[in-house]
Amino acid sequence: MEWAADVLTAEKYDVGRQIAQRGVAAVYVIAFLSAVAQFPALLGEKGLLPVPVFLARAGRRAGPTLFHRGYTDRRLRVVAWTGAALSAALVLGIPQAGPWWVPLIAFLLVWWLYTSIVNVGQVFYGFGWESLLLEAGFVVAFLGSAEIAPPFLVLLMIRWLVFRLEFGAGLIKLRGDRSWRDLTALYYHHETQPMPNPASRFFHLLPKPLHRLEVAGNHVTQLAVPFLLFMPQPMAGFAALIIVVTQCWLVLSGNFAWLNTLTIILALAAVPDSFYEAVLPALELSGAHRPTPLYVSVVVSVAMLVLAYLSWPALLNLFARRQLMNASFNRWHLGNAYGAFGSVTKVRYEVVVEGTLDAVGPGARWREYEFKGKPGDPARMPRQIAPYHLRLDWMMWFLALGSERGWFAPFLVKLLEADPAVLKLLRTDPFDGERPRYIRARIFIYRFSTREEKRATGLWWIREPQGVVVHPASLRADVP
Repeated sequence: MEWAADVLTAEKYDVGRQIAQRGVAAVYVIAFLSAVAQFPALLGEKGLLPVPVFLARAGRRAGPTLFHRGYTDRRLRVVAWTGAALSAALVLGIPQAGPWWVPLIAFLLVWWLYTSIVNVGQVFYGFGWESLLLEAGFVVAFLGSAEIAPPFLVLLMIRWLVFRLEFGAGLIKLRGDRSWRDLTALYYHHETQPMPNPASRFFHLLPKPLHRLEVAGNHVTQLAVPFLLFMPQPMAGFAALIIVVTQCWLVLSGNFAWLNTLTIILALAAVPDSFYEAVLPALELSGAHRPTPLYVSVVVSVAMLVLAYLSWPALLNLFARRQLMNASFNRWHLGNAYGAFGSVTKVRYEVVVEGTLDAVGPGARWREYEFKGKPGDPARMPRQIAPYHLRLDWMMWFLALGSERGWFAPFLVKLLEADPAVLKLLRTDPFDGERPRYIRARIFIYRFSTREEKRATGLWWIREPQGVVVHPASLRADVP
């Protein structure tokens, strides 16, 4: 049966395997550290949407999670720190230096720990890149260790994942918003995206003909190039590099958590070692492998067939009249549907939260709470956050679009209480730990300053007040 093992292995993909395994593991480190820093304040025992309340209501419908046995913030931290430590070991290549099954077990443990977090994360973990990370971690688990050649079926499944990610995003754009079809989407997107970065204003101010060219290039990359991933080399490798270049363009122009970083990592798994050897001819990048044991080929084949079966609904979704965006069809977040920005907002709205120590009236001094990533002070340059993910800041973008889903009122209460855990999620506390007397929320239209306005005022943003979202509210009994 040696012929079967030979057919199922792919020599000369050692670099791609290393990038896929270590890169995905590095993203898991970021994700687990994000949970340590943000989860208790957002979803913990005393969070905005407490997990114990959610589990009492949802029960087993929440999906598989370690926290069905009981949630505490301490258990969350144990899960997150354990996941971060295992992921860091995979980044260093420690499990990969052992037998084939060691990195398999390590990645599956990491995947299970993060699944436990995502399935109780509610709206704060309802992003497509959470499911993408879970699916990527499960797939690369079967790449095994350096002692044998990378399994061909696993590399094929990674390409299928990148295909769904890119092609699904391309279709959702064409179906969802006319501005993608008439090539005008980038007239607005760099300015109205959830969390602009330092270069977003530069990209927004580029000439409109270049914006139209960007959109046309995006359509080619997402709707045509992914099919080439399944062609023989070197075509598949060149297709992967095209995807990498376009994803790097997105990294430069905005903050999208680890979505683009993870796509780059997965796409590079389709690049053969010969590409790297052509650039560095003095290096011998592919190592010697022992023959792949038959049991390994059997385990890999069964696992990939299961994944193919689980992704069948995602395949049907690509051709559905009402295509779902970022949807999971099972509780394990495997075989998901992906996509982003099926619609583009034309105007940027921002909710600004303010507090005061004074009585409400014309003389009240209202002070603004600054967030770490989202636009606030018009003079402050947007920050580079990705691949880290600021969950509260992202939810503030959805809030400005009219989607609240139960977390904003508890957030305002926490500000009135000067809750230390919630205040740590913010860039500034204008009251230095003191409880404000009143809290209010106003809505503004934000736009990037023109070059002339930037030179004259130094402002990155020009904003105009539009009204009040939440009128002055207080928890104190001694105020009217």
